[in-house]
Amino acid sequence: MATTDKKFAPLAVSFERSYEASVADLWDLWTTKEGFESWWGPRGFRVCVRRIEPRMGGELVYDMIAVGREEIEYMRKAGMGLSHGTRGTFTEVVPDERLELVHLIDFIPGMNPYENRMRVEFFADGKIARMVISIQEHTTQEWTRSSLTGMESQLTKVPAALRERGGR
Repeated sequence: MATTDKKFAPLAVSFERSYEASVADLWDLWTTKEGFESWWGPRGFRVCVRRIEPRMGGELVYDMIAVGREEIEYMRKAGMGLSHGTRGTFTEVVPDERLELVHLIDFIPGMNPYENRMRVEFFADGKIARMVISIQEHTTQEWTRSSLTGMESQLTKVPAALRERGGR
């Protein structure tokens, strides 16, 4: 679902998912090393978090590592390394309610580095927790499409990550 949002101009794309979990469980997936590593990265990739400081101005530094055969082949053909460092900054942190991250996109061959903003909101409804992720478009349609496909893929990992954390 695409929505217009002035803070994410010109267009923000939103993903909304509900889980049988607590907001605190979802919050931990975004704000702890173990949590973030348990689900972040599309199919065929994993991450290794080097620093995660979930506070205003805090850093998120991790390596995105291709591990799947198809993904490794794609990265090689694209002239990209199989692992690349990724950096972000937490620009808003309201525990168990909302966080915003600005990622520096500086790993795409032939493209000037740019920032990409993401907002995540958390809502509780009894035993159900809802998460809404809004992502700013990238500088090209190709990378916007790739980013959205990646987010869809990594969101499929969240239920298993939650089960591992709480036995659900």
